[in-house]
Amino acid sequence: MASSKQLQVAPKALPVPDRELVKRVQAGNAEAFEELVRRYERKVYNIAYRLLGNHQDASEALQDTFLRAYRAIDKFQFKSSFFTWLYRIATNTSLTKLRKRKSPPVISLDEPVGEHHDLRLEIPDYKYSPEKMMKQREMRQALQDAVDSLAPDYRSVVVLRDLEGLSNEEVSKVLNLSVSAVKSRLHRGRLVLREKLAGYL
Repeated sequence: MASSKQLQVAPKALPVPDRELVKRVQAGNAEAFEELVRRYERKVYNIAYRLLGNHQDASEALQDTFLRAYRAIDKFQFKSSFFTWLYRIATNTSLTKLRKRKSPPVISLDEPVGEHHDLRLEIPDYKYSPEKMMKQREMRQALQDAVDSLAPDYRSVVVLRDLEGLSNEEVSKVLNLSVSAVKSRLHRGRLVLREKLAGYL
């Protein structure tokens, strides 16, 4: 019979924290940055795609984001998480590309919006049958089209909060806004989306 020592399994190595990887990059370790890219490239791409609405622009924003991050990482001072810092770069990069397109109609960000900051978008979850899967694809496209129609200031908040799942506090740090401003823009963005998606909700 195998001894208890033979049955022991070596514990899995824990992933290196972002903070340690950043310090390694700052010390000249390029492989540490490659690990950060692997860790966050999908999330950065998702943000870029949802803000920009097409794969080519999202791919360019992805490359630009990590290039800018690599060039600026020596100045990173750990006042926020690497995740927040990178999301800020990704969002700003995407919004810069977005604003170079034709400007959408301007809506005042200062107008009062009332107290209904908890308004949520309820998107149906279609599963399994081909018909339902088709409806789900249509819903996703309709959602992307609706998000594309939002002014950039609303779009960035809706994407980060509702589609990426960040908290209001995290969104405020990424966009350098107050939490109340995040809630205000989020409420307005959701109202617009609900109107445009009325046939699906």
